[in-house]
Amino acid sequence: MTLSAAIHPSRPAGALLREWRQRRRLSQLACALEAGISQRHLSFIESGRSRPSREMVLHLGAHLAVPLRERNAILLAAGYAPVFPERSLDDPALAPALAAVEMLLKGHEPYPALAVDRRWTLVRANRPVMALLGLVADETLLSPPVNVLTLTLAPGGLAPHIVNFAAWRAHVLERLRQQVSISGDQALARLHAALMRLPGPSAPQEADPAARLGGIAVPLVLRTPAGVLSLISTTTVFGTPVDVTLSELALETFFPADAATASALKDMA
Repeated sequence: MTLSAAIHPSRPAGALLREWRQRRRLSQLACALEAGISQRHLSFIESGRSRPSREMVLHLGAHLAVPLRERNAILLAAGYAPVFPERSLDDPALAPALAAVEMLLKGHEPYPALAVDRRWTLVRANRPVMALLGLVADETLLSPPVNVLTLTLAPGGLAPHIVNFAAWRAHVLERLRQQVSISGDQALARLHAALMRLPGPSAPQEADPAARLGGIAVPLVLRTPAGVLSLISTTTVFGTPVDVTLSELALETFFPADAATASALKDMA
C-alpha cells in the first residue's frame, strides 16, 4: 500500500488551506463561522502564525470538501502522517468495492456504463461500451491507459460518429474546466488544454440537440451501425470513501433518451 502524499509538499499547511478556502469562494469570516471556529484562529492558521492540530486540518479539510489526496498533502505540510490510504485497484482490500462496481456495470446492461479514475482513465466498462468502442478507428487510442475524454473527442476516436459533436465537445470541455477549478489538479488542466487543441467539428451540426430533451440536458448522439443512438449520462461516486483511490472512482452511466435508442441497445445486446 502506498500513500498519496508520499512527496512532501513545499508549501505550508496554512497556505494550502487558504487556497482551498478561496477555491470554494468563501471569505475567511464565512469559512470560520461555518466551520465553528473563530476568524482569528483561522487567520493565524492561514498566515502560519499558528500550527493547526491534526484534528483541525481534518476538520477544515472536510468542511472545504478537499479531496482525500490533498488532505493527506496538507497533513504532511502540517507535520502529521497522512490518514487516508491509497491502495492499488488490485489490492484485496478494494475487492468488495470493485465487485460492487462490476455488479453496477453489468446490472446497467443493455445500456452503456463505465468506471473512470480522477483523470478520466478507463478502469472498467460493460459490454455495450465495448461494442461502441468498435467505432474507434485509431487503435492507439485503445492502448492502456485509455483516456475516455481523449477517446471521445479525438478525430480517430468517437468524434466522427457524434452527430452533435459541437454541443457534446462544449459540454465535455466545460465539465472538465469545472473539475479543474474545483480540484486544482494540474494534470486535468493539461488534459483540458490538450483537448482544446483537438480539431472541432468539420461537418454541419444539429441545431439544438438538447431540444429533444426539453433543454434539460445535452445528449450524446451517436451514429452507429445499429442506428442513431441518443444517450443521456449520469455520474455515480462512492458516498463515504476513506481510501484515496476509491474516492476518485466514478461511474458514468448512460440511459436511452428515446424509445428508438432503448430498442436499438436491446437489439445490440
